[in-house]
Order: sequence, then C-alpha cells, then structure tokens
Amino acid sequence: MALQVGIVGLPNVGKSTLFKALTRKVVDINNYPFCTIEPNVGIVEVPDERLAKLAKMSGTKKIIPAVIEFVDIAGLVKGASEGEGLGNKFLQNIREVDAIVEVVRVFENPDIIHVHNRVEPTEDIEIINTELILADMETVAKRKLKTGKDARAGKKESAIEMMILEKLEAEFQAVRLPHAMIATLSDEEKKVVKSLQLLTTKPFLYVYNVSDIDRPLNPELEARPHVKLDIKIEEELIEMSAEEIEEMGLESHIGDLAKQAYALLGLMTYFTTGVEETRAWTIPIGSTAPQAGSAIHNDFEEKFIRAEVIHETLLLEAGSWSTARDTGALRLEGKSYIVADGDVIVFKI
Repeated sequence: MALQVGIVGLPNVGKSTLFKALTRKVVDINNYPFCTIEPNVGIVEVPDERLAKLAKMSGTKKIIPAVIEFVDIAGLVKGASEGEGLGNKFLQNIREVDAIVEVVRVFENPDIIHVHNRVEPTEDIEIINTELILADMETVAKRKLKTGKDARAGKKESAIEMMILEKLEAEFQAVRLPHAMIATLSDEEKKVVKSLQLLTTKPFLYVYNVSDIDRPLNPELEARPHVKLDIKIEEELIEMSAEEIEEMGLESHIGDLAKQAYALLGLMTYFTTGVEETRAWTIPIGSTAPQAGSAIHNDFEEKFIRAEVIHETLLLEAGSWSTARDTGALRLEGKSYIVADGDVIVFKI
C-alpha cells in the first residue's frame, strides 16, 4: 500500500534531520528557513522482530519488511494559509499525504535559529494548527456556498451536508482540530467530511525533538499522541557501527516513530514465509482474507477460494508448516475471515 506520512513543522525544528535519520538519505539540512522547497520522499522499514524469527524457521533466503513512505515537507510559517513563505505550495503538499507527523522543537540551542527567536513548543503547535485550520475554513466556506443553494432548494442530502459543514466551521472558529467531533458522526456523515479532503482531519502524531529523551515533558505536551526523539543523536547514530553504538551505550528510538506512524495509518501486518522469501504484507485493520490477498495480487481477491491461516506465535511453536498442519494448529478460513495482525497465510485460488 502506497501510503504517505508527511513530516511538517516550523522551519529549523529538525524535520530534514529527522528525515535523514529515518531514511538514511542525504538531504539539505542547512540552518536557515526554507532550505527544503520540493518535498523529499523516502521509504522507511517498519521494524518487526517477528520477520527474523519466521525467516529462521523457514530457512529463508530473503526478508522483505513492511514499509512506509515519509515525505519531508518544507517548514510552515505563520501566514502560510495566506501564501506567506510559499505557504500555498506547502499546504498542498500536506493535502496529498495520508497522515501528518509534526516535529516540535523542545530543545534549547542558541546556535540553531528559531523562526520566532524563542523555544515555546505549545505555541509552535498552535501556529501550525491555526494555519491548517485557516486553510480548511476557506475550503468549508466555498463548499457552503454550493451546498447552501441545494439545501434551500429542498435537497435532503444537502441539508445534512450543510449541518456537517456548520459543525466543522464551529470547531475551526474555536481553533480546534475536528477529530473529536468527527468521531461522533455516522459513517455516511464521515464520508461527507472525507470528500472535503481537509488538512485538519488527517491523523496526527507529534515528534518532540528533545536534548534529553528521559526528561519529562509538560502535561500539555505529554497528553498528545507523540514520540520523543533526540533527532541530532539519531542522525549521528546512522554514521556509527553497531559495535560503536554498543560501546558508547547508545540506543536508537527511530524505529518507534516508524511503528507508531504505521499504527496511525490504521495498518497491520500479515506474513507469508518459505525458503525463497519471508515477507510482511501491509493491509488496513479489519481486512477480510480476500482483501488481504489483494496486497499480493488482485487475483488473490477475485479468485479467492480459501486460506490456510495460523498466527505466527503458533507457527513458531510448531516449528514448521507441516507440523502445524499435522497437529491441527493450521486453520482453513473462508471469505468472511477477518485477518489478525501476525497471521501467516497461504491463499488458495
């Protein structure tokens, strides 16, 4: 699944350095605003220790992990929704991704410029949120002009849509991201919201760029879905060998971000394993067996007959596919089966 996570934030908070640490790609990380104009795109592996265990059991020649695309989007500034700092271009880049990781500077360093000449992480979050809200307010206002005419003409669907637009507008006027409000809507009403392609409705995860990963955050920052990273240390770790990292007693936490971004997108993993290849397949949570099969090939969904399924923990306990079959641990599942994270599957078509 080609889903993308956009890395956003104010200029000089560590976005491009984080991108480099995540993807091991060389990007422009100069100490001045807007050094990133066109977004950088990188493929990042999702750490999963289950893969190595399955590969060892199967004697696999090749391991293929699940991956996520990260997009390094240039820094937003106050006034971006009105075009400030190439804001219109950057907001469009955000509109094209599936989820948002917002990097927030928490560390103090007088040698690294802050665009507002101070380090106030809560205010920085509010600036980014406000610019996204202002952009979405314009989208909603334009939609209301069209929908209002249809609602006044007596169209029931338009009256419902108008109600949803007004709820969104109320959230924006209160300077709130509308996630909590949207959660109260019906599935049909949520489809109306989705059709608007709003920036503020995308899943959010905060990355707090800290100088001490063990230092507690203030309660307001702690309450948000987040990952703490010393991004400068993470950048330095990619230049070091495993032996050097162990000798210095250092530890990378970059994999935590990839895992949480994966969950943020509502994704999970099932496996196929054999001598030639052990592979993690990415599917949306709640996928049926045929839908899961389509990750491999469309034929696996269209011509699905049944699937042999076993959870990876049970397969590893059995020690082999044939033993799992002989002991009855292997199950046959049909079209209605909802795949669980960690299932190992062989599809029959």
